[in-house]
Amino acid sequence: MAGKKERDVKTNAMRLLDALHVPYRHYAYECTEFVDARHTAAALGLPPERMYKTLVTEGAPRQYYVFVIPIDSELSLKKAARAVGVKSLSMIPVKDITAVTGYVRGGCTALGMKKKYPTVIDSGAEALPEIVVSGGRLGCQIELAPADLLQAADASFADVAEPGGLP
Repeated sequence: MAGKKERDVKTNAMRLLDALHVPYRHYAYECTEFVDARHTAAALGLPPERMYKTLVTEGAPRQYYVFVIPIDSELSLKKAARAVGVKSLSMIPVKDITAVTGYVRGGCTALGMKKKYPTVIDSGAEALPEIVVSGGRLGCQIELAPADLLQAADASFADVAEPGGLP
């Protein structure tokens, strides 16, 4: 892949979708550090209500769970714990994101993580034709049908989001 620009190289998430023959649209934009999803939506000219963020939580030590929720929502840890059948959850520290997922903050996606973790997509996504999630690298987003994300991430749908979160 010599000579290709970094943003043109396939990510693990894209390779997984390709292997599963899942259709998706890839968006690339200039980004060298974490920016919130509202800025990403504006940079790409995409409606914020279709933008979703990926959050990683921990139940028991080293028991991780992944949640995909709208950018304008926050994760309800109570609902999330119930959805994955554990007593309680906490967000992992930002410093641990790369070690746990293989992705950097702002590039974390439920697709192609370093290890397979139980994954839940907020049930509100089911009503949308497509959602946009991180593509596995800063400056990379993927648009796909929620049902395709569900299949590719071996996820489930559940009501886990609360209004009013920060992007």
